[in-house]
Amino acid sequence: MAIGGDAAGLVVVGDGAGDDNIILNPEFDDGLDNWAGNGCKIELHDALDDGKVLPANGKYFVAATGRTDTWNGVQQDVTARMQRKLLYEATATVRLHAAAGGGAVAPCEVRATLGVQTADGRQQYLGVGKSQVSDKEWVRLQGKILLNSTVAKASIYIEGPPAGVDVLLDSLVVKHAQKAPPAPAPDFEKLEYGANIIQNSNLDDGLNGWFSLGPCTLSVHDGGPRVLPPMAQESLALDDEPLNGKHIHITNRTQTWMGPAQIITDKLTLYATYQVSAWVRVGAQAGGAPQNINVAVAVDSQWLNGGQVLARDERWYEVGGAFRVEDKPATRVMVYVQGPDAGVDLMVAGLQVFPVDRKARVKHLKRLTDKVRKRDVVVKVTGADGGAVKQDAGGVEVRVRQVSNSFPLGSCIMRTNMDNEDFVDFFTKNFNWAVFGNELKWYWTEPQRGQVNYGDADDLLRLCSDHGMCVRGHCIFWEVDNAVQQWVKTLSADDLSAAVKSRLTGLLTRYKGKFRHYDVNNEMLHGSFYQDKLGKDIRATMFKTAAELDPDALLFVNDYNVESMCDIRATPEAYIQQIIGLQEQGAPVGGVGLQGHVSNPVGPVIRSVLDRLAVLGLPIWFTEVDVSSANEHVRADDLEVMLREAYAHPAVEGVMLWGFWELFMSRDDAHLVDAEGQVNEAGRRLLQLKHEWLTHAHGHADDNGEFKFRGHHGEYHVDVTTPTGKISQTFTVDKDDAPLVLNIKV
Repeated sequence: MAIGGDAAGLVVVGDGAGDDNIILNPEFDDGLDNWAGNGCKIELHDALDDGKVLPANGKYFVAATGRTDTWNGVQQDVTARMQRKLLYEATATVRLHAAAGGGAVAPCEVRATLGVQTADGRQQYLGVGKSQVSDKEWVRLQGKILLNSTVAKASIYIEGPPAGVDVLLDSLVVKHAQKAPPAPAPDFEKLEYGANIIQNSNLDDGLNGWFSLGPCTLSVHDGGPRVLPPMAQESLALDDEPLNGKHIHITNRTQTWMGPAQIITDKLTLYATYQVSAWVRVGAQAGGAPQNINVAVAVDSQWLNGGQVLARDERWYEVGGAFRVEDKPATRVMVYVQGPDAGVDLMVAGLQVFPVDRKARVKHLKRLTDKVRKRDVVVKVTGADGGAVKQDAGGVEVRVRQVSNSFPLGSCIMRTNMDNEDFVDFFTKNFNWAVFGNELKWYWTEPQRGQVNYGDADDLLRLCSDHGMCVRGHCIFWEVDNAVQQWVKTLSADDLSAAVKSRLTGLLTRYKGKFRHYDVNNEMLHGSFYQDKLGKDIRATMFKTAAELDPDALLFVNDYNVESMCDIRATPEAYIQQIIGLQEQGAPVGGVGLQGHVSNPVGPVIRSVLDRLAVLGLPIWFTEVDVSSANEHVRADDLEVMLREAYAHPAVEGVMLWGFWELFMSRDDAHLVDAEGQVNEAGRRLLQLKHEWLTHAHGHADDNGEFKFRGHHGEYHVDVTTPTGKISQTFTVDKDDAPLVLNIKV
């Protein structure tokens, strides 16, 4: 029954928080004190529906009623009790309920949001947490909040369901988050790197160890490949490891998931990264139709992707990928090969699943890096007359210090990050490029037709300019349907064409010369909104128009999953075909963007993709790199793999991280710095690599007055000390095969 009415305008009394909860009267023991409706009414109840809905915790709960929009709900002002730069964790117990006279309520998303008005008058809405909720039971909604800004007002509220649906709140707790100590690094001491955990992979013992998934038929045949796939060869440092030519032939497949399988539960080491490699082929029944072949890993009820390939004919294809299991399986782990259409035979040879030795790979990458990112330098010290300097006691001392590496290393930033001086300090000290998370996207700058606002982008651009940082423009358009704002979707073809032209003209005229790169039409391998609406020429037109408006900007394609070999929509070959197709239409494609949202990165897989894309002769950038693991030591290893592979490849000309600060990244467990500014193991690994990629040298000139070293490309400072004095100079080591000779007269 209802116990209260409209709570708008109530005076805050008492504290009612208990412990360190900043929410007052969190379980409504004091009625509706300190609570209000955000655009709606709120009512206090001890039961609903004749006792079918009862409180989950205390004696009462609140219903937000009369909701006319999704943002309506229960709210509390926390302005005086929430501290900036302090991490809070929030827990709300929520439920849905049909409004009076309403029908059945469908499950939907409920969100906790912090609405903030900053001291300078800006309005911000910070997502706290979300969960799928129904009217059948109470659900716990959890999340975290970090307030960057000094605020004039801050309120936390519950929102999300459609208008007309009541939202019930049983309790709300917001406390300073207790930081758990980081987990130790996994123990891989007994792990046998490179050892294949697939039993009888070479089929020397027939089908021993194998079973059919589903009622298909397995048999062993000759005629398969006799060498390991190239990516496995590179990881295992084998030039020509022979297979015996045997393969499993799978027939009578009546479902796509049917194929050969093995149980590998007891052979796995948690947190180890396993590379997957095999030869696969389809039968003539495919009739030339492309067939998706996938190595799948089933962990209890979860499916992991071990690699995919699209087979277009009856030859053997290499399928490769990687996976990792971080939680102990409750039942079993099974690896199996699946994918082709029902009725199409499948053939599998030489399946390899082995833990990757990342340390061995690092040694190899350091050798490649020395060739790609370093140059010989000769500091030649002469007298004023150009002759050799007399080598008196002590000789000529030379001390070289690299000030900065010229390789572009940047990060994603957002407008709200600017208000946190600790974030800005880490960002400006450790990166030389920037990209905006949302603030340049069309749905951000023009959420409603004709309401254009570049204020956030202007602020971020000013910050970057003040610190001498280059900026990528991300993105002019986004081809994926769910990233297109609703008003754009409703336009006729003519109006949409005009809106596209207006967007191009407005953005690139305003910022001409300000952005070094533009991602012109994001994720064209995964979406086709503009192409479907405006025809196949629109993509090339976007590139050509952008080039006319800002000729100095390098124009990129940008997409995800290409580098991981786990998505048949985004194979390297599909990307190459797309780029060549754009070029044939006259599009001035200037660069290839690989987003780099990679799970379980394996060096040879990534390098294989880079090698294939390099044939285009275009600069390759990793544009949105993030890696995710609950264990920050594993996360650090993943990040190191990505950065080293990029830095060691001659076609890669820059790397952008997709953020680094906790709560301001698109993936959980991906941050390098926690919300309160503590650098974790992944962040320390980044700093170690940055230090490694700076060259310092010290010694004495030889009898010819020469001091030689090999250094990373970038800016340097040199001090030359002779018995008569000291001379200092700055110089730049650019990319070149010939040694750089730096002449210094003393």
